[in-house]
This record gives sequence, C-alpha cells and structure tokens, in this order.
Amino acid sequence: MQLLDSSSHTTIDETSARYDGWRIVLVCFLLATFGWGLGFYGQSVYVAELHRLRNWPASLISSGTTFFYLSGALLVVFVSEAIRGFGPRNCLLAGVFTMAGAAVLIGQVTEPWQLYAANAVLAFGWAGTSLGIITNTLGLWFDKKRGMAISLALNGASFGGIAGVPLLVAAIGHFGFPGAMIAAAVAMVVVMVPVILIFVGRPPISASAVAAMPADAPSATRIRTQAFRDIGFLSVSIAFALVLFAQVGFIVHLITFLDSVIGRERAALAVALMTAMAVVGRVLFSFVIDRLNQRLASAISFVSQAVALAVIINWHNDVALIAACALFGFSVGNLITLPALIVQREFDPRSFGVLISLITAINQVTYAFGPGVIGLLRDASGSYALPFYGCIGLELVAAVLIMVRGRHAKTSS
Repeated sequence: MQLLDSSSHTTIDETSARYDGWRIVLVCFLLATFGWGLGFYGQSVYVAELHRLRNWPASLISSGTTFFYLSGALLVVFVSEAIRGFGPRNCLLAGVFTMAGAAVLIGQVTEPWQLYAANAVLAFGWAGTSLGIITNTLGLWFDKKRGMAISLALNGASFGGIAGVPLLVAAIGHFGFPGAMIAAAVAMVVVMVPVILIFVGRPPISASAVAAMPADAPSATRIRTQAFRDIGFLSVSIAFALVLFAQVGFIVHLITFLDSVIGRERAALAVALMTAMAVVGRVLFSFVIDRLNQRLASAISFVSQAVALAVIINWHNDVALIAACALFGFSVGNLITLPALIVQREFDPRSFGVLISLITAINQVTYAFGPGVIGLLRDASGSYALPFYGCIGLELVAAVLIMVRGRHAKTSS
C-alpha cells in the first residue's frame, strides 16, 4: 500500500505575491461565498419561505434539505475525477451554472415533488462550489502553502452566511421569493463566470504532474478501497465525521436553546459572534497551520468545543454563554480545513484529490443527520442537556481518535 508514501516533488515559489495561485484563492473565496450562501446557509431561508408561502409542514421541507445533503455527499466523492477529466475551469463553470439554475428552480417550487427535484439539482451545484472542489482546485496550485490557501479561501463560506443570507432575505422582501432567487442566480453568474474565465487557467506544471501521472498513479477505485483499510485514514475520517455531526447539530439548535435562556436578541448576538470568531480563528491559523502538528491541533480544537458546550449547558449567565459561543466558534472554520492538510501531509500526493473528496462525502453524510438526531433527543428528554452532553462525548472521543496514526504515517513537524 502506497497511500502513506508522501514522496517529494518539485515546488515553485508559493510565497510570492505575484504567484498566480493567490488569484485562484480569490476565485475560490468568491465561489465559497455563493456556494455556502445559496447551498448551505440558504436552506434555512428556503425552509422558512416555503413554509410561509405554501403552508407545507416544516418536516416535509426539512426532509428536502436532508435529501440535498445526502445527494451532494454522493456526488462530491467524484469531484477529483471530474477535475482530472475536464479540468478545474470547466468544473467550476459547471458548478456555477448548476447552482444558479437550482436557485431559480427553488424559487419556482409549487409542489413537494418539485422541491426534491430542485434540491437534486442544487446537490450538483453544491458539489461544484463547495469544499470538495475548492480543496481539489487549490491542491493543483499549492503545496507548501496549501493550508493558508484553503483557510483564506474558505473564509468565503463564513462570508456567505454573514452577508449572503441577510442580502437574500432583503431581496425576498423587495422582489418576492421567486424574484429574489432569480436575482441571486444572475448575480452569481455575472460575478463568477468572468472571474473564472480570466483567472483560472492551467495549473502549474509541478502541481499538474502530481495530479496526473498515468503511468503509475493508482486508480480512484483502488485509492478508495485501500483508504478504508488504512487506520490513519479511518482515524481522520471518523474523528471529523463525529465532530461535524455534533457541530452542525448544535449550531442548528443554538438559537432555539439560547432564546429560552437569554432571549432572542442576545441569542442572535451570540450566534453572530460565533460566526465572526470562526473567521478570526481561520485567519489566525492560516499563518501557522502548515507548520503545526495538525492532528494535535485538531484534538485541541475538539476539546475546546467540548469545554464550550459544557459551559453552555451548565452556566446561564449572559456573559458566560456568549463567551462560550465565541470559544466554540474559534475552531468552527478550521474543522473543514484540517482534514485536507492531514491528508496532504501523511498520504501520497497522487491520492490527495480522491481522499479529500471521500472524507468530505463521509462528513456530509454524517452531519446531515445531526440536527434531526439532536431534535429527537431533545423531544424525548424534554431539554437540550442530554443531546448536548452527547455532543461533548462525541467531541472527546474524536479528540482521542484523531491521535491514532497509521503505522507508516510520517511524523508531523
């Protein structure tokens, strides 16, 4: 098995401000802004609007969201192969047009079956605008500074929640739901298509050589088969799946929990601060993340979230709750960056794209059920204490599991 053979290869000066790769970071930042704004955070807007307009049960609309996440997870597995076959520019353009088309379709939904059809199209758009394609694309331009590049680009995901959702809500108030979704789709195409056409060209020779070595590169099927037999890969994928299950589930229910404790206004402040801290944490980590022991950094992040959850459950003081949300948020952004960096450091560079797509799919399948499971446990127990303590348990188990390496893993410097 050669998955852990991180062989060296020729590099270029990624630290230069003139290096074309930093333009790709800007492209991916904008892509993440639209991708998360319309695909991830936008789901909460769609649920509210369709419930208001169509008077459908929230459970029916939410099941469409779960269908979207699961469909997207199945598609993202093949992102690496799509980039290898069609090139990053064509894949990014396809993702933009598909996401824009899905946004228009969601605004036109009048029957439940149309909601599922629109979410199926949205899943294709999500696969072409989210974590899998961003990490794979940046992996073609960056090696030594890959951690910084991914961290900076994924700040667009937070920006999509901070700015994208309020803009979408304002547009709905002005144009109505169908008109707002058309406007969002047009804005995405107008901004992204010229940027992709201008800045995304052929990857540097050194990176593309790693990405495509037909003579000896293992097939994607073989890489995936070997990965599920490798302890190092399993420890990374399972640990992050558990943490993201807890993280996404907790965040979805956070306002509902805090509303009854400190009121809606302070709850909104706590969530806004948590989102802002996710940006701060990602930016600060971007300067050192390539030099850290990334498994240890992951474990510390997991434990810090567990501590924050313990404070949130047991302290009902306004300041303590808001501070705990800030602590929780500090590591939120880095938890979608760290898996790619661990894979880069410990595994064969030829396997990077396939493995990170596989981890992304595993994580997405897992966290799709987080909000529902936490909701069921809350209803069964009568409070959020039981499900949140369960999240603490998952975080601590993951902190131990992430430190388990494969036998052939290289020591992190």
